[in-house]
Amino acid sequence: MFTRKLGKSDLEVSALGMGCWAIGSPYQMKPKDGDPFGAGWGKMDDAESIRAIQTAVDLGITLFDTAADYGAGHSEVVVGKGLAGRRDKVVIATKFGHVINEATKIVYGDNDQILKNVRQDVENSLRRLQTDYIDIYQLHEAQYDPELALKLRDELETLVQEGKIRWYGWSTDLVDRARVFADGAHCTAIQFRLNAVYDNPAMRQLCQEFNLAGLNKDPLSRGILTGKFTPSSTFPTDDIRSQMNFAGADIMRRLGAVEALRGVFTTGGRTMAQGAICYIWGLDERMVPIPGFKNAKQVEENASALQFGPMSAEEVAQVLAIVAEYEPPEA
Repeated sequence: MFTRKLGKSDLEVSALGMGCWAIGSPYQMKPKDGDPFGAGWGKMDDAESIRAIQTAVDLGITLFDTAADYGAGHSEVVVGKGLAGRRDKVVIATKFGHVINEATKIVYGDNDQILKNVRQDVENSLRRLQTDYIDIYQLHEAQYDPELALKLRDELETLVQEGKIRWYGWSTDLVDRARVFADGAHCTAIQFRLNAVYDNPAMRQLCQEFNLAGLNKDPLSRGILTGKFTPSSTFPTDDIRSQMNFAGADIMRRLGAVEALRGVFTTGGRTMAQGAICYIWGLDERMVPIPGFKNAKQVEENASALQFGPMSAEEVAQVLAIVAEYEPPEA
């Protein structure tokens, strides 16, 4: 099995993780100073989600990433059920940083509450996940104040000493924020967006500098890199992708890049999704992509990428050259 070590930790996991956002089902996100919006990926069948999680374990997947946000706690509940009796075989990463109302399915953003609530947030996640400890506990507020983050880091170290969590990290695309956590004794991972059409070389450099793993959210660019979408693609209103305009200039350009990438992605019999995953492995040995899933079939396809392993350096160079023709440098 193709595995990777998670940063400075003693955790060795499958080189592919499973992202558990979609299986949380629909919920509302309410920013402190803004209107609520749908943040789920549509209605899910919990029985199928559990079957998909168990299929992943059977196929050798040992890393599952969820969050208190996802489904206002429901994703954690489903993950807990799916991993019941298999806890010792897996690494669970989850996230915190918002106020969760499990009954109304509303998640509230309020940075003033993060430090105050972190200990109760841990207990709530432990309850939902049906576990005694969390392997990687990640801050889920990308722009959290750096000075408060230092105090939060101390709280996380205390939680490590108490055995509630084993390691911690930060889910953020902002390098200056990640750096605040980076040299923490038990900080071992940064979760950030990375895929074939969106790189974050400064964050990858930070991971190398501080011996951290990169957990890569959005490795399939919300499904665009699977090559299944067109300018006329639409989604139900309870799917967060309904907010995307697939006929808009930015996504049209991205769809063009995907078609240009089809040849290199599918080399050797890979599917488009598998090619997108293998690219990330070939780009950086510290990266662990965590694609989402809605059913066991998608899990099986993504897990099969492990049989191909990292793209060659030549293929990675081809991808970079193709993307450079379509994507502006800052995209």
